[in-house]
Amino acid sequence: MKRVYLFLIILFSTQIISQSFFKTDGRDVLDTAGNKIILKGINLGHWLVPEGYMFKFKKTNAPRFINEAFSQLIGPYEAAEFWKEFQNHYVTYDDIKFIKSIGFNSIRVPFHYKLFNDETYLGNTESRGFELLDSLINWCKTENLYMVLDMHCAPGGQTGDNIDDSYGYPFLFESNEAQKQIILIWKNIAEYYSNEPIIIGYDLMNEPIAHYFNMELLNPKLEPLYKKIVTAIREVDRNHIIFLGGARWNTNFSVFGKPFDDNVIYTFHKYWMPPVKGEIQEYIDFRDKFNVPIYMGESGENEDDWINDFRSLLDEHEIGWHFWPYKKMNTTRGPVQFEEPENYDSIIEFAESDRSKYENIRNNSPDREISKKILYRYLENCKYQNCTPNDGYLKALGAK
Repeated sequence: MKRVYLFLIILFSTQIISQSFFKTDGRDVLDTAGNKIILKGINLGHWLVPEGYMFKFKKTNAPRFINEAFSQLIGPYEAAEFWKEFQNHYVTYDDIKFIKSIGFNSIRVPFHYKLFNDETYLGNTESRGFELLDSLINWCKTENLYMVLDMHCAPGGQTGDNIDDSYGYPFLFESNEAQKQIILIWKNIAEYYSNEPIIIGYDLMNEPIAHYFNMELLNPKLEPLYKKIVTAIREVDRNHIIFLGGARWNTNFSVFGKPFDDNVIYTFHKYWMPPVKGEIQEYIDFRDKFNVPIYMGESGENEDDWINDFRSLLDEHEIGWHFWPYKKMNTTRGPVQFEEPENYDSIIEFAESDRSKYENIRNNSPDREISKKILYRYLENCKYQNCTPNDGYLKALGAK
């Protein structure tokens, strides 16, 4: 009798543990309590992967280019300190509390792989990835807000454009060293967070393989690399969902065969197209064919009416979503905005100028101290308490 009782306790405990993480169940996603859930939330864009257009730059668009411009403006050590403060203030507990308060249940967190190794990133050699994510996780636990971790910038570059901070080509797919590195980083992240239930899962790489390149050559390399990464992750973590994005900016699912893992979501991105069912039909067909969940990881940067129509379309077909982005300067195309600092035009003008020669840098540089004040005013303005909600956009997202 005691053995039977012990067996029941173990069985019951195992069932509880098995439901303490998000799981897939056919085409559905189950939350930590085993209930069906539709992911609804926002991307924390710009925070851990700064983008030029968020600073209102066009030419200076990738993180390393932006860091170079700021280093020329105020000096490399001051720029490194700026980035530390940027990471400390752009997203805080107050932001997480607000995101939860408006009715979202989750966030997607884009990050740069260099935050998890010893390469210099934004002037800093410290590997700050776990430190920053640990703080975010604690805030999300307090608010019961779940998260997807998204490697936005992979070793060697998975996209070949500014968004992956690459050298203009998706070298990841042709470099054994880069592939070893991405596999190791994801394995380390998965091992570190293997028992963390606030994390929904791992989005292995953002928008792989841009359309500028030989897709016939590169596309067949995508799923095999996914399989290698997943194999490494499953050695240390069988709890979390794996998110797999299609080729060509996460739009092409033809690169996928039959699902090779039993806890996977396939993710697509869609921008600037008519918000009609035909635009997402191939993903719905994929879901129905393989009986797996699909999810819209990025969309946005549009007017309120378009956001409302596309969000409603996704809701109608029970497709989870994270719109892009959460916060921007002087725009209504996001949940919140903040003011542009006074005299910020001088920063834009310098960033957009020809800085290919030292002579040009010297001649075009605005006053160093004034530039520093402007950049630190940006840091002040972007804090949650200085942001303004965009009510129309929030309504379009169905937020409270």
